[in-house]
Amino acid sequence: MTVATLRLRRVGIDTFRENVAYLHRDCPVVRAAGFQALSKVQVQANGRSILAVLNVVDDARLVEVCELGLSEEAFARIGVADGHEASITHAEPPRSIAALHRKIDGERLGRDDLHAIIADIAQARYSKVELAAFVVATNQFELDRDEVLHLTEAMIAAGRRLDWHHEVGGGPVVDKHCIGGIPGNRTSMLVVPIVAAHGMLCPKTSSRAITSPAGTADTMDVLAEVALPFERLVAIVRETRGCLAWGGTAELSPADDILISVERPLAIDSPGQMVASILSKKIAAGSTHLVLDIPVGPSAKVRSMPDAQRLKKLFEYVATRLGLQLDAVITDGRQPIGCGVGPVLEVRDVMRVLENHPEAPSDLRQKALRLAGRVIEFDPDVRGGDGFRIARDILDSGRALARMNAIIDAQGRRPGPLPPPASLTHEVRAELDGVVTAIDNLRIARIARLAGAPQVAEAGIDLLKKLGDPVARGDVLYRIHARFEADHTFARGLATRDGGYRVGEAADLPREFAAGGATP
Repeated sequence: MTVATLRLRRVGIDTFRENVAYLHRDCPVVRAAGFQALSKVQVQANGRSILAVLNVVDDARLVEVCELGLSEEAFARIGVADGHEASITHAEPPRSIAALHRKIDGERLGRDDLHAIIADIAQARYSKVELAAFVVATNQFELDRDEVLHLTEAMIAAGRRLDWHHEVGGGPVVDKHCIGGIPGNRTSMLVVPIVAAHGMLCPKTSSRAITSPAGTADTMDVLAEVALPFERLVAIVRETRGCLAWGGTAELSPADDILISVERPLAIDSPGQMVASILSKKIAAGSTHLVLDIPVGPSAKVRSMPDAQRLKKLFEYVATRLGLQLDAVITDGRQPIGCGVGPVLEVRDVMRVLENHPEAPSDLRQKALRLAGRVIEFDPDVRGGDGFRIARDILDSGRALARMNAIIDAQGRRPGPLPPPASLTHEVRAELDGVVTAIDNLRIARIARLAGAPQVAEAGIDLLKKLGDPVARGDVLYRIHARFEADHTFARGLATRDGGYRVGEAADLPREFAAGGATP
C-alpha cells in the first residue's frame, strides 16, 4: 500500500457532513498512487484517522502541489493544526458494505448488519453516494418492524445518551414530537414551556427542516442559540426543566443527522427511517414518555386513516421494546396550523399564543393545549382528563410565557427585537366567490421554501384564510415574503401556476369539517 506524507491545508468549503480531501492534479502522489477523483482515501495525522472522498483540483490557489486540502468537516474531525503533516492512502471499503449491497438487492438485514452499517455511518466511513444508496434501498425495500427496531437500537448505540434519573428520581422524562409535513404547526414551542412550568422534565431536541419550510430548531434559532454542546444542554434542562435545542451538536443519534443530510435533497422520509430517526433521538435524550402527533390529510405525510393506524402500530411496537411509553395521537392534517409558515412568521404566532394576544391563531393554541394536556397526564399525580385544564391554566396565567423566556435566556437570547417578515411581498388572491374548501400543504410548503425559508428566516408565507372561511373574488388568501428578488420571482411564479387553495361551495367542504372540525 502506497503511503504519502503531505502538508495539511484547511480549505474553507462546507461539504455538509461529508469528509472531502483535495489534491492538486500535478501532485506526485496522485500519479504514483493512482488516486482518482471521487475515490475514497484514508488520512492520518497525529494518531487520528478519517476517511474522505477525494477531489482533484487544478488551481494552486486552492491547494498547492505538495499540499493535502481538507474540507471544514474533515478538518474538524482530524483535529490538528493547519500545516501539520499527514499521510494519505487508499481506503479499504467499510466493513458493512456487503450488508449494504444485500439491502440494495432487497434482502432483509439482521441486527448485526444494521449495527455495523450505522456504526460506519456515524464514524463518517460512508460517502454521500453510499449513504444515498442506503437511504434509497431502505425506502424501496421497506424495512420490516424488526429491522426498524434494530435500526433504532443501532442509531441510539452510535451516540451519547442523557440520563435524568438523578433529576426525576424515577419520575417521567417527557417529550412531544410531530412526524412533520404540516406547515406551521409549531406546537412544540408551546408544549415545552407549558409542561416545564408544570414541573415536568422535557429535554426537547429537534432536527432542522428536512423537506419543510421550518423545523422546531430553525424556528427556535430565531429567538435563541440552539446548537448547544452536550454539557450545556444538560445544565439548561437542570435549570429550567426544559429546552428547545438542535440535536446535532449534542451528539445524540449522530448517524441520524448524517442520514438527514441525504434524505433532505432526495425528499425521502420512509416510515422505517422516520420511526428510527424520531425514537432514537427521544431515547438518546433520556425521554421515558412521548406524545407523538400523527397528522392525517390529503396532502400530509400520512394520507389515510389506515396508513395512520399502521404507522402508529409500528411506532408502538418499537417504542414498547425499547422501554419508551408512547401516546400516539392521530390529528387533523388537512391544512397548515397557525398563520405563519417560515421561522420568523412561526415565531410570531408562538409568541402571540404565549402572550395571550388577541390575534393569536386559535388552531395553534388549541392543538398545543390538547397535546400539552396529554403530556401532563403522564404525571402520576394528574387524573386522566385533567391535563387540558391544567395546560390552559398555565398558559392563561402567563407561567408558560415566563418559562419560555427563562429557556430562551438560558440557551442564549438573540439580541434585538424579533425581525420583521422579509420585505418583498406578493399577495395571492381568490379568483371567485365562495369558501375555502381545500389547502394543499405540500404546495404551500414548496412556495415558502422557494421564497427562501428556512435558510432565510424572515421568508415564508402569511396565511390570511383557512378552511371554511368565506371569501369574495379578489380577497387575499395569503402573502408571500422573500428577501431576495430571485426567491420572490420563483415563489410568485409557482403560486401563480397553482396557489394551493381551492375555493368552492360550502357543500364541498370535507364532511368532518362541515360538522364542526372534528379531528379524524
